[in-house]
Amino acid sequence: MPRTSNEVFVASRLPKCAGVSGWVATLPSRRPHPALHGSSTADVAIIGAGFAGLSAARRISRLDPSVGVAILEAGIVGEGPAGANSGFIIDLPHEVSADDFNGESEDRFRQSVLIQRSAIALAMEMAVEYGWGGDIFDPCGRYSVAISPEGDKHLTDYAARLSRMGEDHRLLSAGDIAAVTGSSAYTSGLFMPGTVIVQPAAYIRAVADGLNEPIRLYEQTPALSFERFGNGWLIKTPQGSVQAEKIILANNGHAESFGFFRGQLLHVFTYASLTEEFDPSRLGGERKWAATPALPMGTTVRRINTTGGDRILIRSRYSYNPGIEVNDAAIVRAGHLHDGKFVQRFPSLHGVGMQHRWAGAMALTRNHVPAFGEIARNVFAACGCNGLGASNSTASGIAAAEIALGHESELGRVYARLAAPTALPPQPLTTIGAKLHLAYREWRAGAE
Repeated sequence: MPRTSNEVFVASRLPKCAGVSGWVATLPSRRPHPALHGSSTADVAIIGAGFAGLSAARRISRLDPSVGVAILEAGIVGEGPAGANSGFIIDLPHEVSADDFNGESEDRFRQSVLIQRSAIALAMEMAVEYGWGGDIFDPCGRYSVAISPEGDKHLTDYAARLSRMGEDHRLLSAGDIAAVTGSSAYTSGLFMPGTVIVQPAAYIRAVADGLNEPIRLYEQTPALSFERFGNGWLIKTPQGSVQAEKIILANNGHAESFGFFRGQLLHVFTYASLTEEFDPSRLGGERKWAATPALPMGTTVRRINTTGGDRILIRSRYSYNPGIEVNDAAIVRAGHLHDGKFVQRFPSLHGVGMQHRWAGAMALTRNHVPAFGEIARNVFAACGCNGLGASNSTASGIAAAEIALGHESELGRVYARLAAPTALPPQPLTTIGAKLHLAYREWRAGAE
């Protein structure tokens, strides 16, 4: 079939992992799906098998089980940014207290809730269908925790706004949150029951391995380029190709590697450390909980219980990396910060070391909207997670699948109303501004 245009999009770089995620390292080995060899055809090709790509495939299968889907994953499922996630599929926005709660901000709040609860609904549907246990999927809610007077005030203000919106929540005193976390460092807490907590690598694996024909997943199969071919697209991979009518680009910041959203995406990494197993009797409180910080860019903490003991996850530190990769030295530097935060919060665990450290990539936009929509004829983007990958990427994947198949929904209408990402300042102003902004936000977070 002859080409009908000169539309060609070539990847300028391929994804690279930033350390080995502790979520992956603590799972049993898994046999990847085979790489693509030779030529293949599909109705829809999805580039990327993270939260967005797999959610898009799942949604397509529910809208029309006859649609053939080919998913191209550059690496191994769960070992990319999705498996480096902290595992919070949240249902309520992190921040509302910075604004006066006028009509406009109430609308934004409800819009965020719709997006995030659409993600939870999809995940819940799969958890029921596949019979996932709490080791993969746990609708246990989340805590937001404070460690300073400013954090306490933020939680109090946020709780008042949740009350006005009719959202279930519970404020906790220092003693209450100590009874949960086993830490006397926290000065207050706020519990929100609607969040789902997942083991992100196990979750992504389970979604991928639960897909059936006519959905085909090809791992270790990066998309090197795609070009207009007849009435559709031809995607070239190292050892094969896929001809598809439509493409869903679900590779977050790497959409820019194909030339899309240039000058609109901020590539930011966040860092995490996971302790070795310790005797649960060394730390009081509940043996499983998950907490986000009261102030933006503070410290996320999770306690995970396993058969061999318990572990603590610490996530903190952000860096701007326009090349979409970080080196080992950056992970080591972030690890030193994590060690201090761990000791501050859990002095009873003195001597418990960190066993795994890693970084995860995010793609942010200046005006906090996704990089979404039809970006070329029959090419749909579900990118720009803006830091809530498990929630926002899942919802973007759902919405991209719906618009690709012409299905109308309230979620799709919300995405259709969103503004496009705004342009970033020219270099080097973007780099200078991004680094200063991240440093300022981390300074503002302080001990949090």
